[in-house]
Amino acid sequence: MPLVVGWAEALRGPPYKTPRRPVPEYRMPKFTPKHPLLIRITHWINVPVLSVMVWSGLLIYWAYDPYQIQIAGVVVVRFFPQWFYGALDLEYGLATGMAYHFAFAWLFTINGLVYVTYLLRFGEWRVLVPKRRSFREAWHVVLHDLRLRKQPLPPAKFNAAQRFAYTGVILMAAESVLTGLAIWKPTQLWWLAAAFGGYQTARLLHFALMIGFVLFVVIHLAQVAKAGWNNFRAMVAGYEIFKSNKE
Repeated sequence: MPLVVGWAEALRGPPYKTPRRPVPEYRMPKFTPKHPLLIRITHWINVPVLSVMVWSGLLIYWAYDPYQIQIAGVVVVRFFPQWFYGALDLEYGLATGMAYHFAFAWLFTINGLVYVTYLLRFGEWRVLVPKRRSFREAWHVVLHDLRLRKQPLPPAKFNAAQRFAYTGVILMAAESVLTGLAIWKPTQLWWLAAAFGGYQTARLLHFALMIGFVLFVVIHLAQVAKAGWNNFRAMVAGYEIFKSNKE
């Protein structure tokens, strides 16, 4: 009998074992700090403040809107057509515009001073201000965004193009405050108005800076959408999350 059982087991072979699939090895997501708290606070304060500044500035500009672009005596672009004022309900609001503009101008100025002071005090300016090689690297960023350069950009908190853009917008904010003071008190601050070439030139520069801010915001929002949620989260929560899994 044992001989028969042994022959039966030999014919049946070893017991079948279900093959085990390899289990992927998951790693914990990596939390990488990016934007300090004060940088985030001043950034988000600027959102409503700058919005009110543009809106109230347009209410003031409506009362005297002389700016336009002409080519060979033909008006190509007028800032702004009547339908623009009507669509945004910007007509007959000079007093309201002046009240809001002057009030929020101080908030804009104080917020900017806090931001710049923090950059200088804690060395954050080092990752923001362009460096010597930033001109060449910024060109590489442009080619990369246009899909004309396949080489990936070097990892950094801000690429070279962002360094120029963010440093430029800080300088624009400073000039906006100075030109605003010049056209607010052209008699008392005559020396400041004279530094900008007179009242009319200071007003033109102030208006051009507003257009510049609007264009910056549009491009900035497009870049944020392109960069994705992780980049946006860094400005909200202060960190980026990098997931890594090894199979």
